Amino acid sequence: MSAITIYHNPACGTSRNTLAMIRNSGEEPQVIEYLKTPPTRQRLVELVASLGVPVREVLRRKGTPYDELQLDDAKWTDDQLIDFIVQHPILLNRPIVVTPLGTRLCRPSEAVLEILPSPQRGPFTKEDGEVVIDAQGRRAVR
Repeated sequence: MSAITIYHNPACGTSRNTLAMIRNSGEEPQVIEYLKTPPTRQRLVELVASLGVPVREVLRRKGTPYDELQLDDAKWTDDQLIDFIVQHPILLNRPIVVTPLGTRLCRPSEAVLEILPSPQRGPFTKEDGEVVIDAQGRRAVR
């Protein structure tokens, strides 16, 4: 089993770019398509704790039932928000990557570079044409 896990949605460009950067570092991660195999409630609690962010920061609004469930209402506790994610896995923002160096919500996808144990093995360009790692192996400046 790989030391790197990605909670992945193959329909998401950010998630695809993140997975490609992991692979460009020479690693083959454990890929969990969380819409097909949602994390358990306990695993969600662990992931949020390891991210070190409030539960609200892992909620995805776009393309989800966030608005119809009125999840921006301050009345919802963290436990209740976790329950909503368990009921509607699409609410989990992605991709979340776990490595020996930490856990990150990789938005933007380059955030994964902070927690990869190995450097990029070659140039990397995102699907949209944005250069992340140039031909000299340097991180491109935005």
